[in-house]
Amino acid sequence: MIQRPAPLPFMKMHGLGNDFVILDLREGEDIVTPALARALGDRQRGVGFDQLATIQADAGADARLVFWNADGSQAGACGNATRCIARHLMDDTGATELRLRTERGLLTARDAGEGLTAVNMGDPILDWREIPLSEDVDIDALPIEGAPLATGMGNPHCTFFMDDVTGVDLATFGPAHERHPLFPQRTNVQIAHVTGPDRLRMRVWERGAGITLASGSSSCAVAVAAHRRGLAGRSVTIDLDGGTIHIDWRDDGVWMTGPTAHVFDGTLTPQWLEAVE
Repeated sequence: MIQRPAPLPFMKMHGLGNDFVILDLREGEDIVTPALARALGDRQRGVGFDQLATIQADAGADARLVFWNADGSQAGACGNATRCIARHLMDDTGATELRLRTERGLLTARDAGEGLTAVNMGDPILDWREIPLSEDVDIDALPIEGAPLATGMGNPHCTFFMDDVTGVDLATFGPAHERHPLFPQRTNVQIAHVTGPDRLRMRVWERGAGITLASGSSSCAVAVAAHRRGLAGRSVTIDLDGGTIHIDWRDDGVWMTGPTAHVFDGTLTPQWLEAVE
């Protein structure tokens, strides 16, 4: 007799419209494959998400998080998903501070009050080899039209500062730079402009996901890049298509603070799981 998959519970959450399917696998095996990630990410035939995140047990942390893109590739970091999961775990346990392990390292999450959740995304990566880039170039003015900046925040980031990002065709601009030869692992692409003292307007194209309403690691990268270029201080407010987030580049890392939402819970049926190739 063929053993069918068991029903699989999931949560749907978002941070500023950056939406996630979250699987709590702390009491089971890691069953996620690239094929499952792609099937789940299909907004017509699956559930749909910008990223898939799994919560796994970890002996040295409150949990270990793994992130997947809708195209089946893995992401090294996902700041908004980390904040969403932190909020879920804090609400579930009553804790006000957590340690969460990701490919980026061991991250601290805190209840910031008034329904906001903060996560320390760690120090920015400013060595061209570790971002990574394919060659040694000036990361503060890449040899690309527009002289963007490169930053690592667990994912590679390429940030363009412009006079006004409102009218940019991001659906064309983003993929044209995501696979630039300077970025051997592809890159997230951000476009931003200054709207006021320590305030920025940002839009983002994420590798493996496309245009998203917000991106946590991208917001951190833009804040770091803006300070390096002399456009803002180390504490900035960023307005994204999906809402507003606060980024504070402190001595102990880049902190991001913003709202989260737990939208609904669901269950993937055995029939659907069995059909995933």
